[in-house]
Amino acid sequence: MGFVDKAMTPKRQPALDRIDIKILAILQRNGRSTIQKLAETVGLSPRPCLERVRRLEAAGIIAGYQAVLALERLSRPLTIFAEIVLEKQVHRDRFERRLTGIEQIVECWEVSGDFDYLARFVCADLGEYEALTAELLDNAHLGVARIVSHIALRAVRRFGGYPESLLVRRPN
Repeated sequence: MGFVDKAMTPKRQPALDRIDIKILAILQRNGRSTIQKLAETVGLSPRPCLERVRRLEAAGIIAGYQAVLALERLSRPLTIFAEIVLEKQVHRDRFERRLTGIEQIVECWEVSGDFDYLARFVCADLGEYEALTAELLDNAHLGVARIVSHIALRAVRRFGGYPESLLVRRPN
């Protein structure tokens, strides 16, 4: 038998049943649910429910837990969606590394279409946003050709979890 590097071997994902799906659907909307309440809701006793949650965590399906803040109760942040276009894709890695260092970028997606990235900035004010985007545009090593900004007026619907239909693993 040869040596198998476990770090290189992908984790085998556990088969999920309807109870696992229910657990995931509940926890993504309320990560503070107690095991007792979760168990009652999905029709299990607490010990098997806890074992399922731990199995889902160990498999990386549950990646973590976090608090959802009502930032507007603490400050008056400005949310801006920025369409970012690079001059050349050769700058992509350097640009992405720079984005991960900007705490005001709370989310960023590489996308298809007329621009390369869609970034969500949350800033204290417009001046802070302008300084950040000016730095991105002025840094020739990043290769940013253009940034088109869209200031959010209000949230119509916020992310509240994935649709339960997507939690079911489809065969490849």
